Order: sequence, then C-alpha cells, then structure tokens
Amino acid sequence: KVFTTGDGLKFGIEICEDVWAPTPPSNHLALAGADIIFNLSASDELIGKHAYLKSLLAQQSARTMCGYVYSSAGFGESTQDVVYGGNLLIYENGQLLAEGERFAITNQIVYAQIDVERLRADRRNNTTFVNAQRRMMEDTINVTDAEAVNQRDFVLERNVNPHPFIPSSTDMETSCNEIFNIQVMGLAKRLVHTHCSTVVIGISGGLDSTLALLVCVKTFDKLKLNRKGIVGVTMPGFGTTGRTHNNAISLMQSLGVSIREINISNSVMQHFEDIGQDPNSQDVTYENSQARERTQILMDLANKLGGMVIGTGDLSELALGWATYNGDHMSMYGVNASIPKTLIKYLVQFVAKTVDGESSATLYDIIATPISPELIPADDNGNIKQKTEDLVGPYELHDFFLYHFLRHGFSPRKIFMMAQKAFGMPQPAYPNTEHYDDETILYWLQTFCRRFFNQQFKRSCLPDGPKVGSVSLSPRGDWRMPSDAMATAWLDEVEKRKEKDNN
Repeated sequence: KVFTTGDGLKFGIEICEDVWAPTPPSNHLALAGADIIFNLSASDELIGKHAYLKSLLAQQSARTMCGYVYSSAGFGESTQDVVYGGNLLIYENGQLLAEGERFAITNQIVYAQIDVERLRADRRNNTTFVNAQRRMMEDTINVTDAEAVNQRDFVLERNVNPHPFIPSSTDMETSCNEIFNIQVMGLAKRLVHTHCSTVVIGISGGLDSTLALLVCVKTFDKLKLNRKGIVGVTMPGFGTTGRTHNNAISLMQSLGVSIREINISNSVMQHFEDIGQDPNSQDVTYENSQARERTQILMDLANKLGGMVIGTGDLSELALGWATYNGDHMSMYGVNASIPKTLIKYLVQFVAKTVDGESSATLYDIIATPISPELIPADDNGNIKQKTEDLVGPYELHDFFLYHFLRHGFSPRKIFMMAQKAFGMPQPAYPNTEHYDDETILYWLQTFCRRFFNQQFKRSCLPDGPKVGSVSLSPRGDWRMPSDAMATAWLDEVEKRKEKDNN
C-alpha cells in the first residue's frame, strides 16, 4: 500500500528484513510513487552487520530515489540470546541525514528533513526510473486519507551547502584530479579524432584562460605531444593591466608553450572608424568590439596554423550570458563549459600545489586577481576598474542559484529559502561563509532569473565541450530550452517575495 497525506506526501512501509530481500517491497512502493519508505525492524546485531546495513540502506534509498527511515529494536527488547542495537537511520537518495546513538540504554528520537521535491525532480529526470514506474502503478493499493499528526508551519532545519559545486575538503584532491581527467580526455579525443597537434588559446591572465591552458598542457603531455604545439596568444587592449599581462606571459613561459602577443588596440580603433563608433563612448559596442576582434584573431590564427581554438568560457558565464555573442562565446572546443566559476579557483589552486615554484607563484597571483573582462581602461593607478561581480553579482550566489535550478528544478521561492539558510545565518557545518541579507539575495536572484532566460540564445549554439559534473547547459545534452522561453513566472515569484518583505 502507498499512503498519501493531506499535503500530497506519499509513503510506504516495509518490515525488517524486507529490505534484505533480493527484490525488496520498497522497490515496488517507490515505483508506485512512495516518496518515503519506513522500515520497522527487529534485526539483531552481529559483527560486521551494522556496516552492511548502512551500505544496504544507502544503496536502496539511492536506487529507489527515496527517503528511507529505519528504526530497529533496542536495549529493552534484547534477550539472553540476541542483542538489538536500536539503530535509527534516515537516508535521502543515498545520503545519510541523521543517525541515532547505537546501543543506547535510553529511548531516543532522531529528526531530519527529507526534501521530497528534490527526490521527485531526480525521478523525473531519470529515464530508467520513469520507464520502470510505468509498469508498477496499476498493481498498488493507494490509501488517500492518511492524516498528519502535530502539523505545524514549515521551518528549514537541515544545513544547506552554500557552495554545492565545490567538493568537500576531504575529497578535494581526488575530485580535482577527476575533473581534470574528464577535461583532458574530452580534449584528447577531439585532437585525436581531428588529427590535430596544434591548439590556439587566448591567455588573458585570468582564471578561466589559465584553467583552459592547464588542461591543454595536461592533454598534450598525455598524448606525448610537444607543448610548443600549444599557441598561447595574449591580446592586450584598452583595459589590459600590467598585472594580468605579466601573469599571462609568465605562465606561458614557465609552462613551455608557444607565445604570441598581438595588440588589438589599432585594429579595434580602425573598426570604430569603419562603423562610426565614438571611441570615447565606452558602451556595449566599445566592449564587444574588443571581444570579437580577439576571437577573430584566434580563429584566423588557428586556420593559418592548422589548429583549433580552445574556448575558455565557464558554466557560470554561460548561465548569465556573460559572454560576447560570436566573440569569446565561440570556439572550436570549450574545455571549461561545465566548470562553474566558484570551482575554477580550486582547480587552479590544486595545480599550483604541484608545479614548480615560478608557475606556482604566478597561479596564486592569478587566483588573487579580481575577476574582470578588462574591456574598460584601468584606473589612474593602473588597477582593474571593471570588476565582473560588481556588475552581475557574486558568483557564489549565482552558482548556488544555478545548481538548485538546473539540478533539482527548484522554484525561486524555494531557492531563496535555501539561500537564506546558506548565506543569511551562521551554520556550524560551513563556518567560513560570506553572509548576505534577504534584500541582497533577492536582488541577485532576480538578476539571475532575468539573465538566465534572456540569454538562452547564446547557449543554443554552444561549441562542443565535455560534461564534467551533474549540471550541464549543452543544448545537445542536459539542457534543451527554447531561446524565446519566458521568465515571467519566475520573476513574478521573486517580486511577490520582495513585496512580502517590504510589507
């Protein structure tokens, strides 16, 4: 039987060793729509059995994409022949949310919040689950009059990771190594397939182009190709600062790649004259002309050398449309297409710990450099004046919005609630987190919604690039969205929340 509560939650029940069976009843219950499985157990303790039980419950909750709540007999039910551990375990799609004290001699209760909406989104996106579900719905008894006990207003109690794209510190090295391997294997396959031994890449001295260059170096080393086949091109323009230019040159020198420097100032000024653009007007034409000039240089140089242009744009920029259409938006293979901005510095930092001193020092300075397209002249002291996060908002907020929108399909209302928890109040599990007030979170959430929908046309014609994590914006992969999709419902939801706060 599947029971349905008044607010639509569906749950099923299995008893004790049902979950140990070759085909547990929870398989059927979950396919019939049960969001949560409860297990009342009297399984006794044996050496090694507890670890196996936890592995079993983790796998079962992950396989059935459900919440799994397990409660077993305890101290008061032990006898002269068997001992019960009083196991209390709550899982959500393979993740342990809460665990009681084992072998406690007093009664205990553990609580955890299971995100049913997230589970349902995962099920919808899993074609294997959906196909299996179609065969199960007709054989299940549905009980629709289950009543809630002690109903109360909802309060978000579980911790919310403010940086969902970033691996935990214990997994950081392994995860970074795996990410690099995926990027490297994707590029290696493209080079082998096209019989290409030359790549051209624009090096700005910023994080994105640095990561792309490191991927190229690792790929060439793996394929046993000469690093001189990597042609790094620095293209200083009106906004290039000495710091980024020096870092670009220094990094290319220390990595042993070919270096080309092509100043774009004269070419862009000629273009301004051709189209009648006032060079004193630092508008969108002023900025985009530089980006397109750089892309033209890279494309034509690749043709001349018989190579391919490697894109440097990242996932966060694609989500916000922070790229010049047919400028830095375009390449022949985009190795960073699935890497969010918040993760890039960790990947570069990972490499900085393993390379020689000169390269390492340059990489650390690149990490510390403000993120900027450098399309506007520097200030009077030669420092970067145009900072991306001042214009589009903090990337850690946008990456948070992006992850929960793409990965789970959450609405703005729920994303805001989770962002309040992640960024608005201290969480012991995430002590070093930047804090933002509700007004700031709502402002940038509105910006995210507007830009994400408005900029889909740029993602509809993306170059190829390897999928790295669970989130991708490739129009040929996970994200198929019409370019004229409307953001109205999303923006209305944000506005309603803003009005509520103002009242």
